[in-house]
Amino acid sequence: MIREAIDKILSLAGVQTEKIGDQVFTSSDLRRVSEATTETMKVRNLQGIVDYIDSNFDDKFPVIVHIQSPTQVSVVTGYNRDLQRNLLLEANALLPDISYGRYYDVESFNILLQSCFVPTTARDAMLAIVGNVKDEQVTSYGDNGTSQQVTAKTGVATFENVQLPNPVHLKPFRTFVEVPQPESAFVFRMKDGPSAALFEADGGEWKLRAIADIKLYLDERLEDLIKEGKVVIIG
Repeated sequence: MIREAIDKILSLAGVQTEKIGDQVFTSSDLRRVSEATTETMKVRNLQGIVDYIDSNFDDKFPVIVHIQSPTQVSVVTGYNRDLQRNLLLEANALLPDISYGRYYDVESFNILLQSCFVPTTARDAMLAIVGNVKDEQVTSYGDNGTSQQVTAKTGVATFENVQLPNPVHLKPFRTFVEVPQPESAFVFRMKDGPSAALFEADGGEWKLRAIADIKLYLDERLEDLIKEGKVVIIG
């Protein structure tokens, strides 16, 4: 029956087939017509994801919310007839530009700490040191080669050698603002100039915590739709 249907389609299209020996030849190629996919909308926060799904504007339930990274979340449908998914919506976090491993002059580093990091006791301690460094020379000491000290103002007219904290636990802005910014360890270094730099020291473990926090945020706000089987969240 299937063969007869194909032959009927070919005949209607004016396509001729002929069998020569064991081989079948055609006067035209038959190609599959792919199903159309949607144009992806872009948002910049997690609330945009929640608002879109709650509205069911495009009537596409069920959908999958895929947390691809701490900065990217997508809403996709199930497979269509071509085993392709429609990417309905994509959220990308707006984040400041922080160059880890790069040395900043003291003024730039001070601004970086205040504008790109969540206020914490550790951040404030670093600001107190960096903002009061007197000499251009940075002294390294200790058998392991990691400890450092600088000459910094410690009173109204008092300057002393101050040991730099290491490692430091900070919370830079690096995921969606609706969820807590994950804290992680950094190596804090200074060199002559003076200049300062932060080096990531947690092996990327913060990314897993950020993804877990994003999932928790979405689970709470889409709870009813998840129970109804209309939304699945994976991270």
